[in-house]
Amino acid sequence: MESAKTYKRKNYFIDKSFQSKFIIKFCLLVLLGGLLTIGALYLLAMQSTTVSIINSRVVARTTADFLLPILVQTVVIVTIIVSLATIMVALLVSHKIAGPLFRFKKILETLGKGDFSSEFHIRHLDQLQDLAITINSMISTNKDEISKLKTGLTDLKSKLDSISEQDLPEHKRALLNELKRIADELKNRASHFKT
Repeated sequence: MESAKTYKRKNYFIDKSFQSKFIIKFCLLVLLGGLLTIGALYLLAMQSTTVSIINSRVVARTTADFLLPILVQTVVIVTIIVSLATIMVALLVSHKIAGPLFRFKKILETLGKGDFSSEFHIRHLDQLQDLAITINSMISTNKDEISKLKTGLTDLKSKLDSISEQDLPEHKRALLNELKRIADELKNRASHFKT
């Protein structure tokens, strides 16, 4: 029994540009959330006054002025922790997108060179499974059509070769030779495709 081939990526930065931009956008979103939290709480706390004892003196200030240093420290710590978690999650999510896109690029380059001999595979947990199925269906259909084309051209060539030139008038011999040349050219062009 043959074991199924599993694809395990060792490099998580497949498309560094795409993945870096993806991660930076999410980290900026976390940073913006932290800044909005500070601003909203500061504005809301300006409505009230707090009295406290600092160095044996009674001090009365707006609650916002008392909370701001603690609020900034808290949001900075939370932003750092959430940013690290965001980087990890965004890296894993972008990896599941960038990996298949990299494989799509490679299979399209292969198909562009006329090689229809291999199937397209991505890991079962990766995104874009429907597109992979569509590409495999297209490869299979084109592989069948190319095989039929090659078979038809081989049959045509053998039938043209079986015609005896001696039985034909001179003007038909030239036509037969032209047809043989065209059939050879088509067969050579069809041999470019690998199935």
